[in-house]
Amino acid sequence: MTRIDDTFARLKAEGKKAFVAYIMGGDPDQATSLAVMKGLPGAGVDIIELGMPFTDPMADGPTIQAAGQRALEGGMTLDKVLAMVRAFREGDKTTPIVLMGYYNPIYSRGVARFLHEAVAAGIDGLIVVDLPPEEDDELCIPAQKAGINFIRLATPTTDDKRLPKVLQNTSGFVYYVSITGITGAAAAQAADVAPEVARIKRSTDLPVIVGFGITTPEAAKAIASVADGCVVGSAIVKDIGAGVPVPEVLARVKALSDGAHSA
Repeated sequence: MTRIDDTFARLKAEGKKAFVAYIMGGDPDQATSLAVMKGLPGAGVDIIELGMPFTDPMADGPTIQAAGQRALEGGMTLDKVLAMVRAFREGDKTTPIVLMGYYNPIYSRGVARFLHEAVAAGIDGLIVVDLPPEEDDELCIPAQKAGINFIRLATPTTDDKRLPKVLQNTSGFVYYVSITGITGAAAAQAADVAPEVARIKRSTDLPVIVGFGITTPEAAKAIASVADGCVVGSAIVKDIGAGVPVPEVLARVKALSDGAHSA
């Protein structure tokens, strides 16, 4: 049982849906980013998704691309992302942290070294969007052996033929991408998402969390009501990028988490 498994078990017992918040590590600087991260659990966040800044973030829209660029220009590195996690863990041993990003920085570091450091820092899960199931031996299987959940994305174009392959080594939860496209590109619609979530759940016992295109408390409630929870990223990152003070960012997060938890 990982922290992610424990969190979903607790939420299920409480009859609540999960709220996952994404922030980019080091955006706009390491101190501000860590202050936001430390405040997320108090704002109702059940799982933190922490972005690893990368120069070519192909799955991300302009808002998160810009966040990654700000972080990189501020000197953010994978070392510093892991340092953020260690600093967070000094005061919070229970909130799951999922690293989201791309394989290149992990490959450059070396998989064995990266996993050792990630476990030591307190990482619970990985979302690596450019490693398909055909490459599971590369990172997915070693991560699972190290005790880290490997979370896979399913999309509107993941048909019934492809779905079993996507699910075969997934753990923690399934991340359903609500739209065909990049983050922050369009609004997620519960009526479109509901049958897709039901289709995935026929093939797995894992929780299904929906992300992309959720920007308001009302949307968080609507999407969470047809899934096991929802992810909000671009709406939070947009506030951080606009220089909104940390307490106001966290108040916005609290409104979104209240929406999801009311589903």
